[in-house]
Amino acid sequence: MEQKSTLSRNISITGLVATGISSMIGASIYIVPFMLQKNVAGIGPYILPAFLAASVPALFAAICYAILSSAMPRAGGSYVYASRSIHPYWGFVASFSQWFGLSIVIGVVSYMVLPFFRDVCITQDWKALAQFFDQPNTRLFLSLGLLWSFILINIFGIQTYQFTIIGLVLITFLLASIVIIAGFIYTETDFIQGVFQKDGIQIHREAGSFDWQQFLSAAAVLFASFIGFDSIAQAGGEAKNPSKSLPRAILITIVTVTLFYLLFCFAVYRIVPWNFVRDLANSKDISATTLLNYVLPPFWSVLIMLGASIALLKDLPSMVLSVSRLCFAWSKDQLFPIWLTNVHPKYKTPHWAILFSGMVSSIGILGCHFASDIFLGIDIMVMSMLINFILICLSVLLIQHYNPVLAKQIAVIKNPMLQKMIAILGIISLGFLLLIHIQNDLATEQKAWYFHASYVCALVMLFASILFYWYWHQLKKTGLTNTNYFKELPAE
Repeated sequence: MEQKSTLSRNISITGLVATGISSMIGASIYIVPFMLQKNVAGIGPYILPAFLAASVPALFAAICYAILSSAMPRAGGSYVYASRSIHPYWGFVASFSQWFGLSIVIGVVSYMVLPFFRDVCITQDWKALAQFFDQPNTRLFLSLGLLWSFILINIFGIQTYQFTIIGLVLITFLLASIVIIAGFIYTETDFIQGVFQKDGIQIHREAGSFDWQQFLSAAAVLFASFIGFDSIAQAGGEAKNPSKSLPRAILITIVTVTLFYLLFCFAVYRIVPWNFVRDLANSKDISATTLLNYVLPPFWSVLIMLGASIALLKDLPSMVLSVSRLCFAWSKDQLFPIWLTNVHPKYKTPHWAILFSGMVSSIGILGCHFASDIFLGIDIMVMSMLINFILICLSVLLIQHYNPVLAKQIAVIKNPMLQKMIAILGIISLGFLLLIHIQNDLATEQKAWYFHASYVCALVMLFASILFYWYWHQLKKTGLTNTNYFKELPAE
């Protein structure tokens, strides 16, 4: 079983950026900015400002990640950053919650992809194929097949992974550009005429009123769109020239994605009156495709639907990489089964950690199939990522005191006072969003307590605490807990 636990540093900055983008830009950009008119009634014409407001705490977190990644370029980035800047307990518990949430969401995403392809078939009048995708057993087995295909892609080496992820990101941007171009080719008058011709509805424009409570609630929901850049940090053990490429990739990703979100939403809302979006969202589920169907020819509408399908599908390889590297990092520190540190002798990937995470994600698919609920896993993931982001900002705040040796290795924003200012702003803004999420979660009526993401997250962190202290007790016998073992970076 014993193998040399050395990963191969072959991920280029392009691959890192593609990893971050693939984790952030999913199918939700086609749905959330429009269904938000129903879920946060009163947001009206202020979707774009709310998106911009949501990007601010994400930017603070991204800068903190960039600061720490320049000093600690190792696999399992977020765990390594917190364990070396605060204490291994906080790093393990927060990253375990993150790992659990992401693993379940990988299953959720795998299960959600099939209905998107089914809708493409329905639009093309491929009735037999649409019925095939709609069969419960078909959906279950194809979802498992998709997941394990990307598990194998991750195992077969970084070059295979990079080729896949970069290709899927390029296709996503290409198909999403149809929405953006359409938003600038057509006018609001064209849209109003299209609605009248198809549905006989005369749209009357309304002026919106600003409400701070609704605005902040919308920003809290939209923040979930920015949480994926963390996957770049998890690949720290396989990045080329990591002290430079990791922080650059994180900052490039957060800026690129923010600009894309704003441009995408602006393009749609430029031609579609917000009050029409609100009225339609209150009567049925809508997306960018639903709205642009009023002006676009059917062929282009199908391409937009296909773009949403690919956007969702491409989440899988980067998230598999992210969760498996967390397992690998814990095992390297002897806080998880040591056999998960094994690296494939040919492909140089942590194949056991990938397979283990794949099995947990398969449970997510089974949960979606038998419980018919996909949103709990997403809520758990958002909440756990917010906790993790706050901890990363706290790591920047405390690293100078707890680990001055590694603090000297920081190559991004070297001024300690500026680092602390960014970290404090991040803690305040992210903490505010976390409180909003918890408040909204607890205020929502559920059939049972375990449908509240807050309670599930608390239980997962309690389980992680028990697990940590069991392994910590074992380490005490070796004397490692009394040394600087957890203040030094894990071996390459």
